[in-house]
Amino acid sequence: MTPRTCLSIILAAGEGTRMKSAMPKVLHGIAGLPMVAHVARTAQSAGASDVALVVGHGGDEVRKAAEGFAPKAEIFVQAERLGTAHAVLAARQAIARGHDDLLVMFGDTPLVEAESLATARTGLAEGAAVVVIGFRPPSPAGYGRLIEKDGRLIAIREDKDCTDEERKIGFCNAGLMAIAGRHALQLLDEVGNANAKGEFYLTDIVEIADRAGLKVMATEASFESVLGINNRAELAEAEAIWQKRRRRKAMLDGATLIAPETVYFSHDTQIGADVTVEPNVWFGVDVKIADGALIHAYSHLEGASVGPRAEIGPFARLRPGADLHEKSKVGNFCEVKKATVEKGAKVNHLTYIGDARVGAGANIGAGTITCNYDGYSKFFTDIGEGAFIGSNTSLVAPIAIGARSYIASGSVITEEVPEDALAFGRARQKTMPGKGKELRQRFADAAAAKKKSAAE
Repeated sequence: MTPRTCLSIILAAGEGTRMKSAMPKVLHGIAGLPMVAHVARTAQSAGASDVALVVGHGGDEVRKAAEGFAPKAEIFVQAERLGTAHAVLAARQAIARGHDDLLVMFGDTPLVEAESLATARTGLAEGAAVVVIGFRPPSPAGYGRLIEKDGRLIAIREDKDCTDEERKIGFCNAGLMAIAGRHALQLLDEVGNANAKGEFYLTDIVEIADRAGLKVMATEASFESVLGINNRAELAEAEAIWQKRRRRKAMLDGATLIAPETVYFSHDTQIGADVTVEPNVWFGVDVKIADGALIHAYSHLEGASVGPRAEIGPFARLRPGADLHEKSKVGNFCEVKKATVEKGAKVNHLTYIGDARVGAGANIGAGTITCNYDGYSKFFTDIGEGAFIGSNTSLVAPIAIGARSYIASGSVITEEVPEDALAFGRARQKTMPGKGKELRQRFADAAAAKKKSAAE
């Protein structure tokens, strides 16, 4: 298809009362991204040179959600809800500029694929005035039927208006549509509201165009890709479909998912080749996993970068700002936040590393914590390369631990430790023979006395 200008009109004015939410429906998320942002991203992928966003309730929030993928989107307000054609005409000013193609999309249809939209645009390039995207649901009951004759689409008939013969048709209207820009305003302006609801239906342009002798056709998309979201149950269904697609892509791209159905991806997860992900792993937004990394079971990552052949978990948590370099390791029941773990460094067990640098080859013993917060401000801990931090150590920031230094187990370190030094930060042990027996007897006597008093 030769380059053609394209305006995508995204209808996002519905309040979504069936979501039972104070938040506009299109702001509910799939894979950590609002539905309307998914739609805006797909519009861009399908070649939309311009985007018009038709909003109503919560318009500012809807605009902000979409602008990451459509930063130059024009905003149009549909003050009254008078039907889909009326909603499209809210963007009249944008339509009047005369784009070659016009795509009508819906902010609550987040799974639509760019290929389906591109196919519809190809129909316009080949001379169609209107291209309707249809689908074949498991049961067509309740859906508008696409009525075709001699290879032409001549009408969209609502289920309640269908004849018995028309109800046998399994090809249904998905709502999505492509319209030739040169015909768009003329067709839309001819839509009337002589119906039970007194609304202006976009679907009417099919018969209007057919009567005018214009070419109207239908293309087919999968049922899953045109699923509209009206309530939270359908939102969960859409999430499951999206996750299934993304897991398959990850595996086809060279990652191993031991139990794919238990792995959760976010919309922007980047995962390399030869990565292995064990069961029950959650990838939040802004996570990058380099080639060859191993993510053990029950790990939780968000805002983190994992380098080549690094190893995470099991039961590890990487929070925003965690940056793990090549062959580093963060083991079981460890948490890392806003910290760099350099090449080959190990944070193995029951440890918290926050606001810190762990130098290359350093070893962090079990139970170590960086004490980075005093109740008011955060402070930085710098651990040099090759340092050994003994188990159950508290590093009170701000503090620097020199390269190749050794911190004794059980220490509380509050002062800088130079390179190659040995540091102790614990009280001297004192042992009192027989004192334990005496203490136990005292506690037992007290407990007995308390019990006797309560009985009296």
